[in-house]
Formats: sequence, C-alpha cells, structure tokens
Amino acid sequence: MSDELDLDTLAIRAGIHRSAFNEHSEALYLTSSYVFESAQQAADRFCNREPGNIYSRFTNPTVTAFQERLAALEGGEACVATSSGMAAILSVLMGLLKAGDHVVASQSIFGSTVQLLTNIMGRFGIGTTFVPLSDLAAWKAAARPTTRMFFVETPSNPTMELVDIAALSEVAHAASALLVVDNCFCTPVLQRPLLLGADLVVHSATKYLDGQGRVLGGAVVGSKALVMDGGIFQFLRTAGPSMSPFNAWVCLKGLETLGLRMEAQSRNAQALAQWLERHPDVTRVYYPGLPSHPQHELASRQQSRGGAIVTFDVRGGQAKAWHVIDSTHLISITGNLGDTKSTITHPATTTHGRISEEARQAAGIGPGMIRLSVGLESLKDLQADLLRGLG
Repeated sequence: MSDELDLDTLAIRAGIHRSAFNEHSEALYLTSSYVFESAQQAADRFCNREPGNIYSRFTNPTVTAFQERLAALEGGEACVATSSGMAAILSVLMGLLKAGDHVVASQSIFGSTVQLLTNIMGRFGIGTTFVPLSDLAAWKAAARPTTRMFFVETPSNPTMELVDIAALSEVAHAASALLVVDNCFCTPVLQRPLLLGADLVVHSATKYLDGQGRVLGGAVVGSKALVMDGGIFQFLRTAGPSMSPFNAWVCLKGLETLGLRMEAQSRNAQALAQWLERHPDVTRVYYPGLPSHPQHELASRQQSRGGAIVTFDVRGGQAKAWHVIDSTHLISITGNLGDTKSTITHPATTTHGRISEEARQAAGIGPGMIRLSVGLESLKDLQADLLRGLG
C-alpha cells in the first residue's frame, strides 16, 4: 500500500488480502492451525525457509491484516498484535530486555504499567527509575550504562502531561537507549511518535482502535529489526500473549472509523474542557487543547488535536469527586476509555489505586481528580449529566 495515501484511506484500505472468494469485507479466519501440502512444506514453514501460516498463536491472516493496517497508520515497518495493551508492553519488555538491564520511565504512566515495571520485571533483575515526564534533564541524569529503554505515555494518564518526543528521542539515543511511546490516548490520527524519533509505539487496542468497548487487544509498532527480528515477535511466538482472530477483525473494522471518531470526540472534549474550566466547583482542568495547559504550545506542534480525554479536579476532595461520579445518569462509571460512550472514573481509587500514595502524589493524582473519556453523545446532554453532581 502506497505511503503517499492519506491516513483516512490507509485506515480503510491497508492490509487487505482477499482470498479466492474475492470477498469485499475482510475475512475472519477462525482456525487454530493450517494444513500443509507436504511434510517438506511443513518443515520449511517451521524453519522459516518458506513464508506462510503455521499456527494462529503467531500467524493468522486476520491478525496480519490488522497488523499491516496499524503499521501503515503509524508509519512503521512492522507490527505485532497482542491480547491486551498490557500484553503489548510485556512483550516489549520481555522481548528486548534481560537481567541487569535498566529502564527509565515516566512517573506519570498507567498504574498497571508501574506494577509491571516494579513488582514483576524487578523480580527478573530489570530495574526501573521513574522521572518527571517533561523534565528532559531528569531523563538524562537517570540514564546509566545499563539503560536500554525509555518508556513514556504522552499525553499521560490521567494528568494529560506531555513530553517533547523529538527532544526525548535525542536524549534516549545519546544514552544508547530505545524510546518506547504509549500512543493510546492520541492514536496515529492525532500523533505519530515514530515520525518524531520514537523507536517503538505501543497501543491498547481495547481503547480507541476498537472504539466501541467490545474486545481486548494490544499492539507494538516499529522497525522490522526491532519488532520482528529483535525479540518481540519471538517472545510472542513462544509465550503466546497473542490477539485472537476475532478481536483482530473487530479492531480492523474499528480502524475504518478511527479518524471520524477521534475528530468528533476531540471536538466534544475541547468544548467540554472549556465549559468545565468556567465552573466554580472545578479547580483545574487538564486538557492539552486549552491555552491554559502549561504545554499547550507543545501540544499544538506535536498533536493535531487535544484528544478526547478531559481530566479535572473538583473542590471537596474524594467525597465531592465520588458525588459527581455517582450523580451521573448518562455517563458510564467504568475504568475503560476510548469508547463512543462517555466514561468517568476516579483515578486515585481505580486505575491508579494499586500504586502507593507517594507515587500518586508524584504523578499529580489527587483525591479530587476525575478522568472523563468523552464520547459521541450530545455535548448538551453530557454537560447536563455532570451538572447533577457539580451543581
């Protein structure tokens, strides 16, 4: 598929390989294994002397179609799809790191990612240092001779803090480290980290790539050398945290409307953030599209829009935040995000509830913070729903 095609076209046309039936919609291949024409062909496939499908734990035509489409959207050479976003991060860490290696990560990342880096990877002799996301000097100071990877979310979850990807990639590469960017909040529609110097992009396809809260999935996108030859695919092939064909088919169809959804949801979020900023019960709104955001200029350069996540603090701490959440009738109370349905959660006691209070404070997550994933409902109805608790 030509690199000259626009993203909207790639989201619909990339990765299509029609079968002998010449179907128009992408086929769903629900099979665990594949039949070989001979013992020789089977041996050649297993030893990589001949390309082709072997076993759906690591090769499946539907999953391949999703991988090729997402790689095209991100501007990457290769992609592997995984069973969840956390499985994507796990595959990067286990595929590329070994005992004694060191990771520098932002202190403003998803709670489960913190748990993975500290409580799990730490048991295998892989150390992690957490630094403030936007402080480039802190990243540089934290690098060691054993540092192999920098890991960031930008914008961060849930404080919507940014880092200059191009500048951080220079710091990482000067330290002989890879830069891995979680691009879940923006998707390639709003931000393309690989084109800014990142080495790998990870996704929770569960979020915007599916877009309707139907299935779990994850993905890693980057160069063929890193994704296919560097250890990530080999880990997935052996350990098997793979995306199922059905989930890949759902996400593949979700990509067709990704641009439309991100545009409309971001527009809703921008208007809602502006409205919340004027409300007397709201003490702060975290949204990169607002001029009041301390990194608004960077967001304007690095992202095409502010995105569809709006985080805000309310007066009265946790009690008030829970009251606002519990008073909603329309917005779904759930920890998930990226859905066409708007969702709301209290990060300090849900998505980041398992990390320490000290870590939450360092990440800027207070008791009065609410994270809102803005969907496609009427802006007027969303405002009315929030007013039930905000007053």
